[in-house]
Amino acid sequence: MTNLFIDIFNNSKEFGGLLNGIKQKQSPIVVNGLSGSAIAHISFALNNKLKNQMIIITHSELEAKKILYDLKFFDEENVYYFPPKEIVFYDVYAHSKEIIKERLKAIDSIVKGEKCIIVTTIEAVLEKLIPHEDWALYRQILKVGDIINVDDFIKSLLNMGYERVEIVEASGQFSLRGGIIDFYSSVDDNPYRIELFDNEIDSIRIFDVESQISQEKVQKIELKPAKEILIDDNRINCGIKNIKNDFKEFIKKLKGDSKKKLEERINEIISKLENNIYFEGIDSFINYFMEKTETLIDYIDDKALVLIHESSRVKERAENFQKDFRKRFEMFFEKGEVLPGQIDVIEDYDKLIKDNEKNIFIVINSLPKRINDFMPKQIISFPMQDMSSYHGKLNLLIEDLKGWKYRGYKVVILSGTQEKGKNLEREFRNDGIECACINNLDKTILSGQTFIMNGNLSSGFIYNTFKFAVVTENEIYGVSKRIKRKKKKYKEGRKIKSFRDLSVGDYVVHENHGIGKYIGIEQLKVEGVKKDYLKIQYSGGDYLYVPIDQMDLVQKYIGGEDRVPKINKLGGNEWKKTKAKVKSAIEDMAKDLLKLYAVRQSTKGHAFSPDTEWQREFENLFPYEETPDQLKCIEEIKRDMEKSIPMDRLLCGDVGYGKTEVAIRAAFKAVMDGKQVAFLVPTTILAQQHFNTLSQRLSSFPIKVEMLSRFRSKAQQNRIIEDLGLGMIDIIVGTHRLLSKDVKFKDLGLLIVDEEQRFGVKHKEALKHLRKNVDVLTLTATPIPRTLHMSLIGIRDMSVIEDPPEDRYPVETYVTQYNEGMVREAILRELERGGQVYFVYNRVRDIDKMAFRIKELVPEAKVEYAHGQMSERKLENIMLDFLNKEFDVLVCTTIIETGLDIGNVNTMIIYDADKMGLSQLYQLRGRVGRSNRIAYCYLTYQKDKILSETAEKRLKAIKEFTELGSGFKIAMKDLEIRGAGNLLGSQQHGHMASIGYDLYCKLLEDTIKTLKGEEVEEVIETNIDITVNAYISDEYINNEKQKLEIYKKIASIRSKEDAYDVEEEVEDRFGTLPESVYNLISIAYIKVLAQKLKINSISETKEGIKFEFDTRFKIDPFVIAKATEEFGRKIIFNCSSKPFFIYRHQNKGLQYRKLQEIKEVLEKIRGFHKN
Repeated sequence: MTNLFIDIFNNSKEFGGLLNGIKQKQSPIVVNGLSGSAIAHISFALNNKLKNQMIIITHSELEAKKILYDLKFFDEENVYYFPPKEIVFYDVYAHSKEIIKERLKAIDSIVKGEKCIIVTTIEAVLEKLIPHEDWALYRQILKVGDIINVDDFIKSLLNMGYERVEIVEASGQFSLRGGIIDFYSSVDDNPYRIELFDNEIDSIRIFDVESQISQEKVQKIELKPAKEILIDDNRINCGIKNIKNDFKEFIKKLKGDSKKKLEERINEIISKLENNIYFEGIDSFINYFMEKTETLIDYIDDKALVLIHESSRVKERAENFQKDFRKRFEMFFEKGEVLPGQIDVIEDYDKLIKDNEKNIFIVINSLPKRINDFMPKQIISFPMQDMSSYHGKLNLLIEDLKGWKYRGYKVVILSGTQEKGKNLEREFRNDGIECACINNLDKTILSGQTFIMNGNLSSGFIYNTFKFAVVTENEIYGVSKRIKRKKKKYKEGRKIKSFRDLSVGDYVVHENHGIGKYIGIEQLKVEGVKKDYLKIQYSGGDYLYVPIDQMDLVQKYIGGEDRVPKINKLGGNEWKKTKAKVKSAIEDMAKDLLKLYAVRQSTKGHAFSPDTEWQREFENLFPYEETPDQLKCIEEIKRDMEKSIPMDRLLCGDVGYGKTEVAIRAAFKAVMDGKQVAFLVPTTILAQQHFNTLSQRLSSFPIKVEMLSRFRSKAQQNRIIEDLGLGMIDIIVGTHRLLSKDVKFKDLGLLIVDEEQRFGVKHKEALKHLRKNVDVLTLTATPIPRTLHMSLIGIRDMSVIEDPPEDRYPVETYVTQYNEGMVREAILRELERGGQVYFVYNRVRDIDKMAFRIKELVPEAKVEYAHGQMSERKLENIMLDFLNKEFDVLVCTTIIETGLDIGNVNTMIIYDADKMGLSQLYQLRGRVGRSNRIAYCYLTYQKDKILSETAEKRLKAIKEFTELGSGFKIAMKDLEIRGAGNLLGSQQHGHMASIGYDLYCKLLEDTIKTLKGEEVEEVIETNIDITVNAYISDEYINNEKQKLEIYKKIASIRSKEDAYDVEEEVEDRFGTLPESVYNLISIAYIKVLAQKLKINSISETKEGIKFEFDTRFKIDPFVIAKATEEFGRKIIFNCSSKPFFIYRHQNKGLQYRKLQEIKEVLEKIRGFHKN
């Protein structure tokens, strides 16, 4: 098949020589002269021509990522990254799975025999792995119709490293519910559900992990391992024996504390192994389980190529890695925390390279140099040169294009985006250069031709001998846009209700009875009929039994992190008073908001002009692909700015989600209309950061940006204020200094306020004065609840960025006991790669002592400390020094939780993480991982400390939050409450806490609808008392949390379609519906019909089924006439002051038929209403 990037080598004698050398097994081959994206280009071409597997080994993570990014341009599907993993010698309670998933995907591709390209680092290659034959042994193909033994299958899943759970929420997990087995491989994008008929596979379905609902059927799947270390019973027994023997010998040499410590640790490890419990850190015992080990190079087939990029640097890195590893091991060894055999987990570099005779090694160096490790059989020099940069000067590029055309060069220009490609094509044609935009690589390029295409490489290059040039966006504009990769499939899924997280002992809110404590589900038998009830305890020891069909009146209490609410008394007026007080406060606030909105709508402001050509040019220079939410928010803000009504919009988005870029585009638009922009921020450091960002982004345009803060001298401040008044400054960034009386603008058009809630009352008053008649954009990093967002539509303009940025590397998170060895190791590893570290210690009184201890522990590091009780100036200077890389480790309190964005800090250690709230940990962790390096976060708790029940609960939540990656639903709830408080004011925050978040949002929504003149439907509470069994048995759903979740879904039914959906989902997840569950769903739907007909009670009497109407509503005589005509003597109406009708049903024995008849009667009567 034609591919212009491969066909280009057809005339290259160098490439031909390289191919021949490989075919003749002339290993090793040295290739000189290649650098930048040309490495990926050659690798792709070799892989395509030879159809062999390939491993590219680099000296650094950064270099590996660059080659990976370039290779993905040429081949999206066939390229994998094999990152190094951390070998831990300390106990880890939980660990995020992102790196393991990437490694498993690479291993899976190799073992399957795919002709893949694996990009990796030398550290990852040196790590020992289990023999590759084991992977083949554990892989299984499962097909519909296969017969399986469930016990053997479960045993097999456990041996493959899967963890048994109640509900599958993350990769590496499986669950068994009756005849349904769910499992989620670390290699696959989706989890699978197998439904058995006896022991035969009846169906295999892909399901959505969020909604738990099946998406599509498949005929066969491949079951793959979930972990790297695969051990069966024989290997476990062998491992235990070897560990015990090594321990017995080594313990003789230890004394005192070290002896006791190692004894405890080894006993715990042996106990876990005996109970088949997989533990983090098992990798360091690999030699105790395996007779032989291998490395990644042993996994590839005999014909595979091994490319070593910059061999001398790879060797240097390998030697340093081995030396550091030995030092790390010795530190743990001396303390008696490891066994001697644990050192043997990495391979020797010389042995790995020199002893390999099966593969062909190709060494790629940018410059010719002497190589001591290899005696090259062939040396090839590629006459390649890096593309020079044009820095946005298209005239220089056009000159070069004309020269290349004249000399018969083939030229490919990578424009990044389609829009940019079209712009370039227009510019070139205007200058008489023939060119064509192409969409894919299957084209033939002729001498003198120029092609423009989407996509990008990290750098351009020229091959002079066969006249081929590639120019990337980076060389043209000076920036390179990261092109969006394949979009992850995020299925809509149903909104997770807070009931999935409800546990016994949690606080709940009943709309009519108030706050109580959830005791559990209790099954009661009344008049021979079984039903389940929610049992809630109230003040004074009273209990309320809530029928399952009334569960929609109950919500989990959420009122802010760790807030313990006041439990109400049953039957008193206290709850009614609380609710009335909150409702009144909500009404007052909503009226104020509506009044403010109305005033704003009647004010005349400046209508900004549509986007200019410069605006489009400026936006094209953004070096990343915008997320869909970013584009939507930019569009909403521009639309507001182009109206004559002054804009007042709130922009919400998580830390690092790209709010600043959205604000900068609005600022640019304002400046294009000759208006000035004020960018107001709460701290001097933030002012400096925003000033740096703006200056950098606007450097190619004649726009004057200045900063007004304490970092400017008095004389500088006076000059800036004078220039501002004269209109010589376009954009001013500043702290509250901007609100001083001496600051005057010539023509302010846009005010951007970052984190307004962090300004004091006095400053907020000054702000009100400044914002009159100008467009205002307020930024906040605290998420706003979606329910609140929807309620406030029409009275508060809001834009929300919910999409995380593309290619953001996940943070490797560890939950572990505090261990000084681990701290030293983590800090040193970060320093080795030129990075910095946050050590979060939230106790001001002895933070200086902790900083001193870290200095003692890591004398190689420069350490400083900072906390919120320091003088503002001192704190600013420390933070500025850290920003400027003056020191390595910042020991600090949680002051770093908001605001600062330091890309070079990629390791965070949090002391006593069990004392912090999840939302706080979530925001702290967001401070690292903001570059293209893997970031590390260690959440530590005190060793051997007896944890309080709250701390233990929180640690369990942290474990889920860490392992599930996205499992921060609780954190998000806490943050949303904080966001709601920021948006609506601290007083409302208190009201929210007194009645719970969900009920508050419901009242707010109803209040706003009423004030806007919209109809708020009054819901009739229908009591249903029919003698049918309606419950979920333990045999059908054993797990109480899942049972609650399904009860909640049933109680949330609002239509016939909902009833069908719930029926389908329950059957999909738990198997064929028992009659008692089918009855439950029917009752929920009957309740919906009854509420619409204003029926408040359905009961069973001797005469038949009695339907009582709410006395506040009148019965339509037409409906009575039609019902009598339809049902004849089966129906009797009573139209007294308490109207009702009785229906004489036929099916007195069969429960489900009785309910079916009731449904049909109500549906028909509802139909008469519509007609």
